[in-house]
Amino acid sequence: MSTEARDTIFIGKKPLMAYVTSTLIQLTNLPSVNIKARGMSIGRAVDVAQIISRKTENAGYSIGDIKIGSESLESNDGKARNVSTIEIQVKKNAE
Repeated sequence: MSTEARDTIFIGKKPLMAYVTSTLIQLTNLPSVNIKARGMSIGRAVDVAQIISRKTENAGYSIGDIKIGSESLESNDGKARNVSTIEIQVKKNAE
């Protein structure tokens, strides 16, 4: 398992707070964590980043770089579809 896999949280269909908790646990060991999502999960990824930066501002976390893009995926009927993606960096503030 590469180190990049450990500093990345992939957003799916779990409850929102499961991703918040997972991200906070990773931030105790790492200086920054990337939250990645695509398609309908993008809103949930933004919510996770906002909860961490707003609710834990006393703990010193902030949102860093945000990257948006798209991926071409093949749907069930064989057609190529573009799916939007987002990557949000959450980092510890320098003390």
